[in-house]
Amino acid sequence: MARTQSTPVKTKEPGRLKQMLQVFNMTRRYDSTAIWWFILSFVGPVLVGVIAGFILASDNLFGFLLWIVAGVLGGVLIFLIVLGRLAEKAAYSQIEGQPGAVGAVLKSSLRRGWTASEMPVAVSPKTQDAVYRAVGNGGVVLIGEGPRSRTQKMLDEERRRVARILPNVAVHFLNVGPDPDAVPLHKLAGRMNRFKRNLTKAEIYAVSSRLSSLGKNTLPIPKGIDPTKVRSARPR
Repeated sequence: MARTQSTPVKTKEPGRLKQMLQVFNMTRRYDSTAIWWFILSFVGPVLVGVIAGFILASDNLFGFLLWIVAGVLGGVLIFLIVLGRLAEKAAYSQIEGQPGAVGAVLKSSLRRGWTASEMPVAVSPKTQDAVYRAVGNGGVVLIGEGPRSRTQKMLDEERRRVARILPNVAVHFLNVGPDPDAVPLHKLAGRMNRFKRNLTKAEIYAVSSRLSSLGKNTLPIPKGIDPTKVRSARPR
């Protein structure tokens, strides 16, 4: 008799509400103040809706209810926005200081119009300090991952390489590391968008293509960490 092959059992993915609950619990575990932000983000718009209903539609029951519904919907929307921001901050806090953490930000958090790689363009095999490169409307941004005292030399060398083939393009430095004035990992994407616009969309593509001619680093370099796959630590 022919053997019957067993059908592999598919693992059922958690539903949307369960995923939100997991994100909520993870965020609350890593940020003790998150629960208060969540409450404020929902209750605030609801109170605004109720107050607006009393002021603008106190003699109209239907209008009053509409204001309350609008307040609830606004509360849900703002709650989801706050949840996303705080969850991202909590996720990045788990990988901050690890090699490849900057690559995770460049891979998952940059706005459209940016070109970047999760792989660094320069890395120290001894210390695992690295330099990443991104191109956006502000020009070329070089990001040092590690103490500034160790990454500054690599940043300067990379700037000279860029300047040789793109002498008229602005080059900016950012540092993510233990220094007091370093950019926190969860604020890196926002900080990169503050540079003054210098390049158009077509110029960004041209600059990025030109920089690819510099070649790839053949050193063993750490790949960017995906913060969405980082498991939260178990509470002790």
